[in-house]
Amino acid sequence: MTADDAADWWGTAVSRIEPNRIELRGIPVQELIGSIGFGSMIWLMLRGERPTDRQAALLEAALVAGVDHGPHAPSIAVARMAITCGVGLNNAMASAVNTLGDSHGGAGQECVMLLTEILDRDGGDLAVAADEVIAAWRARGVRYLPGFGHRFHTHDPRRDPLLALVDAAVADGVVPGGHLRAARAVETALNRGRSRPVPMNIDGATAVIYAELGFPAPLARGLFVLSRSVGILAHAWEESQQGRRNKGPIPPAIRPTFLS
Repeated sequence: MTADDAADWWGTAVSRIEPNRIELRGIPVQELIGSIGFGSMIWLMLRGERPTDRQAALLEAALVAGVDHGPHAPSIAVARMAITCGVGLNNAMASAVNTLGDSHGGAGQECVMLLTEILDRDGGDLAVAADEVIAAWRARGVRYLPGFGHRFHTHDPRRDPLLALVDAAVADGVVPGGHLRAARAVETALNRGRSRPVPMNIDGATAVIYAELGFPAPLARGLFVLSRSVGILAHAWEESQQGRRNKGPIPPAIRPTFLS
């Protein structure tokens, strides 16, 4: 393999690094430092272009909303346990991020897929399309539709402010609004005839935002990982200052039930 072959092998449009030169998506880093927010920087790196101010604000709102959900969340609990085992912050954060799988952390990605499937099926009646897609997902054995309901909250406090921002963005032509309408159609279908509501949760609301902003479904999970990493870092650091060693998932006084 020649040097040119090796250079082509590692070719990238994301960054250009040479002696005394750092460009990110073709923009010198010195022009970005102090002139772009972190949310906009995420957009630039993923999309290769700068967002508008309204797009950046909507993305930032979703990122802020997903930062933390306390030690009830497995990722946060794992970070706190890991740091007491004598590892560094990077190890604790990596351990926590590695728990963000399909059940914990992947619902946003799956919700984007759900909403997109509804829009693809829509033949002029979104409610009918939602019912058909929900039935199809149920037939595949999906018990909990991603992005709806919550084991802890009867009404997720993050839902309404996020959806209000999307409503405003739709009204102003910032985003098209299709995924928002599909999400509300699912919410309506799930609550039909129920006395106990199944509202949209944080995964559903942020899925709407990421989809409306044009991010592919897998990036909904990636963006959630970036968001939750902030809370993971904060909890790992706090735990590291408390002096506990080998913190387990249950208090020492509780003995697990022995299953014979």
